[in-house]
Amino acid sequence: MKLLIAFLKDKTREISLYAGTVGIFIVVAFLYNIRMDALKYALLLVILWLFLYVITEYHRFRKKHLLLERFKKSTQECTKELPECRNLLELDYQELLGIFDEKILELKSEARIKGQDLSDYYGMWAHQIKTPIAAMHILLQSVEDENPALPELKEMKMELFKMEQYVEMVLTYLRMEDMSGDLQFEKVSLDKILKQSVRKYSQMFILQKIRLDYRPVERIVLTDEKWLEFVTEQILSNALKYTKNGGEIRICLEEKRGRECLVIEDNGIGIQAEDLPRVFEKGFTGYNGRADKKSTGIGLYLCKKIMDKMGHKIWIDSEVGKGTRVYLELTRKEWNPE
Repeated sequence: MKLLIAFLKDKTREISLYAGTVGIFIVVAFLYNIRMDALKYALLLVILWLFLYVITEYHRFRKKHLLLERFKKSTQECTKELPECRNLLELDYQELLGIFDEKILELKSEARIKGQDLSDYYGMWAHQIKTPIAAMHILLQSVEDENPALPELKEMKMELFKMEQYVEMVLTYLRMEDMSGDLQFEKVSLDKILKQSVRKYSQMFILQKIRLDYRPVERIVLTDEKWLEFVTEQILSNALKYTKNGGEIRICLEEKRGRECLVIEDNGIGIQAEDLPRVFEKGFTGYNGRADKKSTGIGLYLCKKIMDKMGHKIWIDSEVGKGTRVYLELTRKEWNPE
């Protein structure tokens, strides 16, 4: 109905001109006393002709509208397949669209090149920065061997470890664009992934005197080992970051929402209730992140993107002052590569 109304509005002038012309002929015929039966017959033919014209034009109008609707949903160049021009103005519009299409393609190409250059630069930087970090580890070890009681050693180790994590996060962020082509699903031991993640952060557990309550899960999951390990490492990093010295982090399996989930829980500062719906947004730090100036707003965003691409689920429950529970549902849903 909306399409028919739009068509009638578009053809209002033509129909009005046609009706006005017919009206003039009827008035003239009446003034000259032309036989009414002949006039009625002519009027019937005119109405029939108008009806056929409207039907034909409406069909063309609808066909063109549906074609343009399809092009609006397409992200590819479409000016070469637009409906045939019926007048000079339509031709002008199509030529204008062609110019815009070419300009958009040029801008996309330039943006793609700049983005690739930027990605290459940061990738090179992230790899090169690993060399001075490794050198700092050696120097720090030398200092520790000479003066193991130095009070600043603990803080220096923690900050150096954070630097390594931030560099790793940069590399992961850069790889996210082509992640779908990098995924390799296989059956792996969930305990193996968790133990590797815990081992990586073992020094942080010791330095911060945080207790680990790890209960072996004894599960085999179909996933990408490398990417799931990054997710568990990032969650452990957040738990360590926001748990005070002497706190506790627990890893176990629990039944949640009718599914078996991996739970990584801490008894840290927790997350504000109003911040919970936004914790997976890119760049969102929340009240606690801004207050402590520890959050980048990227870690959980990367975790959510990775879990979505692998067909897994992640969500968080938290209470301020009591801690945070991160749930990882690792059952596989139908996966559509992007």
